[in-house]
Amino acid sequence: MNKVLGNKKAISLFVVPALIIYTIIVMVPVVWSLYYSFFSGSPGLQWEFAGLDNYARLFKDKNFLNALTVNCKYVLVVTVGQVGMGLLLSLMFKFWLKRCKTIVRTLVFFPVVLPTVAVGQLFAKIYEIQPNYGLLNSLLDSLGFTNLVQPWIGQSSTALWALCVMDIWVAMGFYSVIFYGALLDISDDILEAARIDGCGGWQLFKNILLPLLRPMVITSLVFSFSGTVKMFESAMALTKGGPGSATKSLSMYMYDVAFTYNKVGYASVIAIVIFLICVVGSLVINKFDVKD
Repeated sequence: MNKVLGNKKAISLFVVPALIIYTIIVMVPVVWSLYYSFFSGSPGLQWEFAGLDNYARLFKDKNFLNALTVNCKYVLVVTVGQVGMGLLLSLMFKFWLKRCKTIVRTLVFFPVVLPTVAVGQLFAKIYEIQPNYGLLNSLLDSLGFTNLVQPWIGQSSTALWALCVMDIWVAMGFYSVIFYGALLDISDDILEAARIDGCGGWQLFKNILLPLLRPMVITSLVFSFSGTVKMFESAMALTKGGPGSATKSLSMYMYDVAFTYNKVGYASVIAIVIFLICVVGSLVINKFDVKD
C-alpha cells in the first residue's frame, strides 16, 4: 500500500477521473450560477448586467428573509432530530433489542427508500381533518384530547413542525444504521472494562460511547445539515410551501423566482446563498471533529 500511495501515477489514476467528474457536476454549475448572479432577467429575455444589485436586493426582499427563517428553523429541528433519533435507535439495536433485531432494523430503515411523494401523501392522510379525521386527530379524539384536534398542515403555526416530524421519521433509519455499524466496531472488552469500573448506563454513554462515536456524529451532522438546507421535495409533497409561505424554503423560493417569474439572475443569487450556507455550515460542524 505504501508503494502504491508513493506512486504519483497511481494517485493520479485514482484521483483525476473523480476530480474531473466532480468539477463538471459541481464546480461548473456553481461558477455558472455565480456568473448569472451579476445579471438581471432571464437569458434571451431582458438579460442585462446588474452588477451587485441582485445581492443588495436580498436584504430588502421579505420573501427571501421569510424563506431563510423557515430554513433555519427547519434545519435546526430536523438535523438534531434525525441524528439524535438515529443515535437512540442504534443504541436500542445494540443494547436492548435482543430478538427480531434484523426485522426491526429493516422496518426502521424502510422509510428511507420510499418515494418522497408517497411519504407526503401518507402524512397528509395522517394529519387530515376533513372530510374525516386522519390517524393523528382520530387518536387525539379517542383519548379525550379533543381540544388538540386541528388542521396540522392547514395552519401556519403547526405546518412547519408537522413537516419536520415527517422528515425526521423518514431519515432516522438511515442514521441509525450508520451509528449501529459504528457501535459494532467498538470492542466489547472496552464496554466490559467500563462496567467493571462502575460505569452506569449514562456514564457509559457519556464517557465511553459518545467520544468513540464522535467522528461518526460529526459526519452524520454534515450529511443531515447539507440535506436539510436544500429542503424542497418533502415540503412540495406535503404542503407545497403553504399555508401561505409557512413552509416555503430557500430552494422553493429560488425555483419560483427562476421558473415562475423568469428572474434567473436573482434566482442564481439565492442558489449561491444556499451553496454558501452548506459550505460554511459544514465547515463549522467539522470544527468539532476529533483532532489527532
